[in-house]
Amino acid sequence: MDWIAMKKYVPANAAAKVPKEHPACPVNGHDVFKALSPHKVIVMACNIRIPSVIPGIMKAAAELSAVVAFELAKTEGNVDGGYTGMNPEIFVSTILSHAKKVNFTVPFLIHGDHITVKNTSDKEIGEARALIAAELAAGYTSFAIDASFNPIPDNARITVELSAPIRERGLGLEVEVGEIKSAGTESSLSTVEEAVELMERLSAAGVAPDLLAINNGSKHGNYLEGEKISIDLERTGQIHAAVHGKFGVDIAQHGITGTPLHLVGRFADYGIRKGNVGTQWQNIAHEGLPPALMQKMRDWAKASAKDIKMATKPFKAEIDAIPAEYAGKIERAAYEEALRLFRAFRAEGTAKIVADALVARA
Repeated sequence: MDWIAMKKYVPANAAAKVPKEHPACPVNGHDVFKALSPHKVIVMACNIRIPSVIPGIMKAAAELSAVVAFELAKTEGNVDGGYTGMNPEIFVSTILSHAKKVNFTVPFLIHGDHITVKNTSDKEIGEARALIAAELAAGYTSFAIDASFNPIPDNARITVELSAPIRERGLGLEVEVGEIKSAGTESSLSTVEEAVELMERLSAAGVAPDLLAINNGSKHGNYLEGEKISIDLERTGQIHAAVHGKFGVDIAQHGITGTPLHLVGRFADYGIRKGNVGTQWQNIAHEGLPPALMQKMRDWAKASAKDIKMATKPFKAEIDAIPAEYAGKIERAAYEEALRLFRAFRAEGTAKIVADALVARA
């Protein structure tokens, strides 16, 4: 389905950002996840820290007719630009600019990943509220409110409060139970009881999320050399069985970088309908950047005693201005990796499923 036929399904907030002649087609995350829920497929959500990977991902999505999500977490792209140097407005502009350049017409989401609230303070909740407002204004079409650091009653209360403007617009909503840790840290798996309690509290307040992110043993970031990957799909399936029938919610899988594709290929059988891939795109970009620039970034990270990802913002101007030969190398690598991941996610043809569902509902 082409842009002319699909543009009626672009949410009002996104439509304001897309010129009529623009081929890009950001669609409502709620519509996408409801259309794909009955199918054992997964939407790949790509955290874009370095924009050079975008064209390759888009070309792979177009080739396979796969719905894709582009996202930034609060730490990556808050109202001040996070550690990527991209605030919500810059991020949306970046996505749409690349879509126009490659004539990308496949339906896609712009998702606010990990809008994190680590405690119940007015400051923490206020920052999340301001970020949601900025993301709505920029044209985001889906949102993940992560209050999982808090006890479940507070998690539910905060999620109800912050999701109000998202629900008013009928946009995509992801919530979280059980904090997902960084790579190399220990964590406790989410339980069926915790997931059901959160969903019951949200349902009682009139909140019906599309997705529930859980801690099933995955990790954010790169796995350490030799570190065991321990994703508990049996627990994932148990949680999905407990919350899907009653509440209509599916599972969002975080922390996929480094997970063997044969394991990823089983995710959809356990109720997973969205899979986040972030650090992998950063790794691909780093491998393709000019060696001299990459060394400067490493030196900066070492001198600052910070993770290399934190070098993205101070070197953003140089990263965005790399010579075409390096940008092309990154694009090709991202394309090949995206093809592998889309196929493992069983995402081929999902764009048609979504388009057909939207037309049938119209």
